[in-house]
Amino acid sequence: MPHSAHTFTRAYPFVIITKKMIGEAERLIPATKVHRTVASHIDTLAGHLGEFAFAQYQFHDWRRHRVGRNKGEEDFPNVEIKTSAFPFSERLHLLVREDYARKRKPAFYIQIIIDIESPDANTIRPHTKAILCGFATAEEVDAAPLKDFGSKLGGKGGYRCHYIALKKLHPMREFTKKTADNSAGG
Repeated sequence: MPHSAHTFTRAYPFVIITKKMIGEAERLIPATKVHRTVASHIDTLAGHLGEFAFAQYQFHDWRRHRVGRNKGEEDFPNVEIKTSAFPFSERLHLLVREDYARKRKPAFYIQIIIDIESPDANTIRPHTKAILCGFATAEEVDAAPLKDFGSKLGGKGGYRCHYIALKKLHPMREFTKKTADNSAGG
């Protein structure tokens, strides 16, 4: 059964990845590649596309991303986007590297899954869904258990991540309400 045919516990908003988004994300890779443990050949591309998807969802314009301008900062004010390229399943988790969680405390971590066809895909195609799975606060991430989830390339990842099951994240409609309340002074 194709992964898009599964029944889920809730509706997840999504953004469709376009050819223009992929082109821009690929163009930015040389300027943004981070020298750390790589879990997949498409990590950096997926990360850029996740930020584009959030900008499209939040601001209705994917070009309002901050990729390349936010090095050493949160992806968006008070928001860190965590993106994984994997076939979507509610059995997946928000993963935040232990070392990252120690040094940065955004108000919200948002998990986006780029719904690729197979876990070992080495590309992201136009028309792929970027699913906004939900969010957790920095406090919730800090309280979450730790585990080395390994690498898609095989073997251990070499680092531990705090993890929270997708279905335990706060739904995006609550994030939208919180940001609307905050911008209205509430």
